[in-house]
Amino acid sequence: MSTSTATLTAEEATRQSLATGTAGAALLHIEKALTGSAGWGSAHAHIRKVVAGPIDAGAHAGLYYGAPAIGFLLHAASVAGRSRYRSAATALDASVLRLAHRRLAAAVARMERGESAAFGEYDLFYGLTGIGALLLRRMPGSDTLADILCYLIRLSRPRDEDGLELPGWWVDHDPDPILPTPGGHTNFGVAHGAAGLLALLGLAASRGCVVDGQREAIKDLCAWFDRWQQHSPEGPWWPQWVTREELRTGRLACTSPVRPSWCYGAVGISRALQLAGIATGDPRRRMAAEDAMAACLTDRQLDRITEAGLCHGMAGVYQTAYRAALDAHNPAIGQRLPAVAEALTRQAAAQHCKTGQHSKTAQDGRAGQSGLLTGDAGVALALETMRQSTPPRSGWDACLLIT
Repeated sequence: MSTSTATLTAEEATRQSLATGTAGAALLHIEKALTGSAGWGSAHAHIRKVVAGPIDAGAHAGLYYGAPAIGFLLHAASVAGRSRYRSAATALDASVLRLAHRRLAAAVARMERGESAAFGEYDLFYGLTGIGALLLRRMPGSDTLADILCYLIRLSRPRDEDGLELPGWWVDHDPDPILPTPGGHTNFGVAHGAAGLLALLGLAASRGCVVDGQREAIKDLCAWFDRWQQHSPEGPWWPQWVTREELRTGRLACTSPVRPSWCYGAVGISRALQLAGIATGDPRRRMAAEDAMAACLTDRQLDRITEAGLCHGMAGVYQTAYRAALDAHNPAIGQRLPAVAEALTRQAAAQHCKTGQHSKTAQDGRAGQSGLLTGDAGVALALETMRQSTPPRSGWDACLLIT
């Protein structure tokens, strides 16, 4: 297996994308083979398709694309003692470590210049948080993971800009091209913001991967969420992001809850806060997070989720709530899981009818509808968890930073 930073064709890039491409579909077939709901033949075929040709280990590779994504996939396939996949995953480790070192050096240099970060530097999908999530699974005792944790601790500290105290993960760009935030914004979500930093720091601490300042950084990030927590009859909620003007005035332009999704909403944030409470041994923090999670799972809240996918939809709500329930002292989360499962089943059926080709796209691994984040593969993986009533055998949902 070779790695490459050369320009790839669109087809070559698509096959190594967990988010939208063949790698995401392959993860589904691996999980089904591990649970026994399908044979290994289809999984082998999908893995061969993913690793055929050059693998991108360029500066833009991350957990959801390129060498780290394929390393995550092969590690998932190796959990059942499949030695050929374990060897292949090990062969990619050196490329992932080199990538991490380059990305860390660039991030530190950016900090020294006093410039703002960007999603691609630190986030879960393509940044150092995602690479850290992979290393926590693959090389939890590595110096490189420790360096990433140190970077995240530094990133969690505020910096002064023209007399305004900005969070360290502040970005100058918009969260989305169609959602302008003049002057930049600070993001709250698991995918691109503070909840992702908090989840990785908490998960690492719970597994004994601790560096100086880590527990303090966890508490500081929790304090950030405390500062911006809003209240409603449906339960606590947080904004998706805060603009420069909102940060200056302390008042939000948004006055009503956003949908309780994994990527940006209260479901993902509540899980990150629960993980923080577990990591720091803070029962009040843990219980408050579990109460917030349970509040996300009422029928009224679930009605606000209008799609099936992992990122924005019901599959992400179910998978996150399922993981939270396994750790919860509050039984309400587990008691609400059947209702979430029913809602997921309805949303999955609606997606099936809308596309008219669920089986075909899940089999051929094409981009778009077959992808992990918003497509059929992610929905099917959450449904597999629901049917098996056990944690995923492949550990695929580690890429969501919920376990």
